[in-house]
Amino acid sequence: MLRQQDVGHRIVVRRIVGIREGRPLFSDALGELVELSETHLTLATAQGQLRVPVAQVHRAKRVPPTRRPTAAAVVALERAADEAWPAPTRGRLGDWLLRSAEGWTGRANSALPIGDPDRPLAAAVDAVERWYADLGQPALINTPLPLAAPVGAELDARGWGARPPTLVQTAPLPSLTSTLGGGSAGERGGGQGGGVAGGSRAASVELATAPSDAWLAIAAGRKGGLPDAARHVLTAVDQVRFAHVYADGALVAVGRGTVTGQGRWLGLSLIEVLPAARRQGLARRVIHDLASWGASSGATHAFLQVEQRNTAAVALYQRLGFVTHHTYLTRVAPN
Repeated sequence: MLRQQDVGHRIVVRRIVGIREGRPLFSDALGELVELSETHLTLATAQGQLRVPVAQVHRAKRVPPTRRPTAAAVVALERAADEAWPAPTRGRLGDWLLRSAEGWTGRANSALPIGDPDRPLAAAVDAVERWYADLGQPALINTPLPLAAPVGAELDARGWGARPPTLVQTAPLPSLTSTLGGGSAGERGGGQGGGVAGGSRAASVELATAPSDAWLAIAAGRKGGLPDAARHVLTAVDQVRFAHVYADGALVAVGRGTVTGQGRWLGLSLIEVLPAARRQGLARRVIHDLASWGASSGATHAFLQVEQRNTAAVALYQRLGFVTHHTYLTRVAPN
């Protein structure tokens, strides 16, 4: 049977699609598992999304990916992601990274156990616990899978918990911009982008090198506040743009793009559309304009991080051509 750990991985499902002469008829489906609940599972297949009631599942299992990323590729992407979301307080255990940002987001307040910690694994985890205890914070460790599986086993033995899985997804920028289509936005101080398909004719997009107060307010609402450390996380990147989408003079959608990883990776984050402005194509427009900026800056691929339980976002990104590169779990030390 499938488990939550299988979300984000390639699976094959044999399902019952009918009965003929008293015998069940079966059909096989192959794709990426994007949701697993008590009643349904959802796959992203080559033909689109397929939602299968659990009652119709005869057998289901994980299968090897068509091409598993190498350990070096996972490390490189994780380091690019760390550059794109830089915690102001940092430490090291050999190659491991220790990060703190006043508790703002798990990514910026967790250890990243990639590479050699320059000590036995048990001693490395002890050191992580001490580092966060000295800061008065709970110890968190992000474990990219399957790369950090040995770390996960050590944490299991210590009784650490786990937050829901996060999918690290990627797409080539040329195919992403081609899929999205449309014009690019202007930089703040330059021309504005055109109207948004399906939205208000007054809607416009601006890319700025700094977030506006209204942009920060939307981010604070999504992330539960905005301490000083959060401003560092958002802005302390050499190449960064903040997308602002306006309709009738009001900010209705935002997004953030960074170029890191020696210029290869466009990182997309905080893609947010206010409820009253949803279903107008604004998220697609934000992603398109940030992708166009990233490509013009020399990036060749885009990445994002999305919780696997956020099925609406996962479905959108799948339609745009994003695929899961790897997953990670945020592990939480026991009280």
